[in-house]
Amino acid sequence: MGYIEMLRGQVGDAPLILVRPSVMIVNDKCEILLVRHMDNTWGVPGGIMELGETVEESARREVREEIGIEIKKMQLYGVFSGDQLYAKLRNGDEYYNVVIGYICTEYEGELNPDGVEVLEARFYHPTELPESTDPYIKRKIEENAHDLISLL
Repeated sequence: MGYIEMLRGQVGDAPLILVRPSVMIVNDKCEILLVRHMDNTWGVPGGIMELGETVEESARREVREEIGIEIKKMQLYGVFSGDQLYAKLRNGDEYYNVVIGYICTEYEGELNPDGVEVLEARFYHPTELPESTDPYIKRKIEENAHDLISLL
């Protein structure tokens, strides 16, 4: 049983604050790797930090588990929180996410979506994102496309 499942057993569906490391992987063509989740929305790879992990360890683990990529080097991009990152699941569970975003341009491995959390993984130009990209992520990428490219 994971940390979140343990908490849910104690607090029911009351709101939780989750730490969600996420990694924006950028290739040498300045394209951003997006992953398609089970609900058919596209986003960046990442997940929920477990007890005892550093944020960086969590980010690397989630990327490895979800798409088979090994992160070599990450740069902190930003920390995002607030009402825009609130989620209420169909089962009634509520979350306020604190997203710690990284950018990665040094990685290795072949894209291999796990088929459980991630159905598909593809690179997209920052100005040509899929229509079903998570609105918050899409807005952040579009607002910062110039800065993202200049970081490379």
